[in-house]
Amino acid sequence: MNTVRNPADIHAPGGRYVHQIEVTNPSKLVFISGQVGMRPDGSVPTDATEQLAVALENVLANLAAAGLEPKHLTKMTVYAVGALDPAGRKAALDRLLGDHIACSTLVYVAALATPEYKVELDAWAAA
Repeated sequence: MNTVRNPADIHAPGGRYVHQIEVTNPSKLVFISGQVGMRPDGSVPTDATEQLAVALENVLANLAAAGLEPKHLTKMTVYAVGALDPAGRKAALDRLLGDHIACSTLVYVAALATPEYKVELDAWAAA
């Protein structure tokens, strides 16, 4: 069982995330390696927000392959090169995750595996 919690004695989340998710007696844990914004055909959008959406679609495909749904997503880390539009980031997460909110960290980095990648996303899920 996953219990979402924002402790009352710390600041409210500053964005689309929750401070903690407690996983009690999980029957399944899935750790997803960094997913970049590469589509199945090998194409990579040039826009960072589009890359985030594709990377998140890749995370969701990994969840589905494990028999899990977006509601099982517990932790995401987004690595971004350069600016990542906050409104575009929120819109992509809203569109692909609906009402589900996970623990999340956004890290700005100097570079990723190749120069064409502007976003990479890794994730944890529990059921």
